[in-house]
Amino acid sequence: MSYLDNIRTFVRVYELGNMSAAARDLRISPAVTSARVSQLEAHLNVRLFQRTTRSLTPTEQGRAFYGGACAILETVAYAETQVVDITENPRGSLFVAAPLGVGRRLIAPHVPAFLRLYPQITLRLRLTDRTVDLTTEGLDLAFFLGEPEDSNLQMRKIADVERILCASPDYIGARGNPASGADLIADKHECLNLRFPGATEFQWRLMTPDGPKRFRVQGRYESDDGDVLTDWALGGNGIALKPVFEVAEHLKAGRLLPVATQTPPVPIQMACLFTHRRRQDPKTRLFMDFVIDRISAVVRGDQEPR
Repeated sequence: MSYLDNIRTFVRVYELGNMSAAARDLRISPAVTSARVSQLEAHLNVRLFQRTTRSLTPTEQGRAFYGGACAILETVAYAETQVVDITENPRGSLFVAAPLGVGRRLIAPHVPAFLRLYPQITLRLRLTDRTVDLTTEGLDLAFFLGEPEDSNLQMRKIADVERILCASPDYIGARGNPASGADLIADKHECLNLRFPGATEFQWRLMTPDGPKRFRVQGRYESDDGDVLTDWALGGNGIALKPVFEVAEHLKAGRLLPVATQTPPVPIQMACLFTHRRRQDPKTRLFMDFVIDRISAVVRGDQEPR
């Protein structure tokens, strides 16, 4: 297994671009990471990386070996999954990412039940509203809202998520209830924006009588955490664009009210992404099936989150 460990380490160093990042990802020390790469170079009798004090660059031999190394690991993983499928005893670790609101309300509550069913699986759940990179971050699966940027990934659609523009009664009492997206701009309403490094969506896409249209709204409040926007809206600070399932309890209680109802937000896709190499992994399939079966009705708006 040491040779396979060396290959796995090389692949992560190649993908992440430095020893320290690969060591953190593999949960080993930088010294062990460096030693494994050196052992692999000694075995192959080539230098796989050019090292300086500030950079790590794959050599021509390293670039050539990377493709074959990935193929080796995929073949081993596929063989292992066949054994797991036969024994019906899935094991190993899963690394899953999800947006904050989705993860907190829809994914995390079901993790304990899943792990009770499969006691030999461990699960790491990363919650972030930023765009993640499955390959460089070593993720098995990522839930997301919107459209995928990487067409090389496999995607499984869950549902189209209804969204709503909403504000607190205090805000509406002070600023009025805009009827449409045009009113949001004309009356200079305080719009609460979800933004993060690398974000490409800086406008609200609303449905008008002429079809979907983008509105460049204004607002002094920005955050990369969707729950912070909800808290700001509850505090009377502005108008938020939210998935209905995230604010359903506040709407039901009257703490938030719909606004600009003549031009509702265009629904947004919820789906999960996984790489080709994870396609045959039974752990990934099991977790997707388990979670999607339990959240689909909530995502579609047929029921509230538990």
